[in-house]
Amino acid sequence: MMPMDAEITKIVDETPSTRTFFFDFFLEHIPGQYVMVWIRGVDEIPMSLSYPNAITVQKIGDATSALFELGRGDSIGVRGPLGNGFSLKGKSILLIAGGVGAAPLAALAERAKCDGAKVETILGAKSADELLFEKRFMNAGDLLVATDDGSLGHHGLATELVGELDLTKYDAIYSCGPEKMMFRVLNMAEDVGMSSRAQFSLQRYVKCGLGICGTCCIDPSGLRICRDGPIFSGDQLIGTEFGQYMRDASGRRVKL
Repeated sequence: MMPMDAEITKIVDETPSTRTFFFDFFLEHIPGQYVMVWIRGVDEIPMSLSYPNAITVQKIGDATSALFELGRGDSIGVRGPLGNGFSLKGKSILLIAGGVGAAPLAALAERAKCDGAKVETILGAKSADELLFEKRFMNAGDLLVATDDGSLGHHGLATELVGELDLTKYDAIYSCGPEKMMFRVLNMAEDVGMSSRAQFSLQRYVKCGLGICGTCCIDPSGLRICRDGPIFSGDQLIGTEFGQYMRDASGRRVKL
């Protein structure tokens, strides 16, 4: 699959560390699917679609730093959409978003609202100014906020708010964000028999995006993030490397 040339048409500063890059065409996709973004001369990396014509990026490495140097009229390469996306189920859903993990979940919240579902969201970030897409979630349904420093909403972790809810009242649970956060959500869901109704978006080192190279396989199942995911149900993740470690570009284990 050859990358399409995508001209950047607009850049929006969402938070001090996060920007949304809009490009000049729309991609029909399921929320949770991703694209491989080629920053020429640097690297190609996986990014979730936050809108049909945009990616939302946090500046954390060489590729994203190079992307932040680009402006309107510059171009990137885009392959996709790839992967499976979230599967919407039921009429009462809970979304649990942490940091830039809010990007695909905001799109899911809007899709669910259009489908007539009751949407509740728990949105977490380090501080109030790092909360991503707060208004999008508020427009889609009820919103609870948690910040690590207590600058807005609950002072503490998003999962502390999850622990105050009766998870069995929801038809489905969706989570995207730091893996330690999602691992705690999975354990809570498993405790009340909800792991099969919970879906998680995994982030791993993805090289080809086509399911060929095996770089993104999960131990011990061998499931590929790029083709079998990036969305997995909770019961697929129990007993795997999820929440324990991931692998770097060389294949070495990196403890979470």
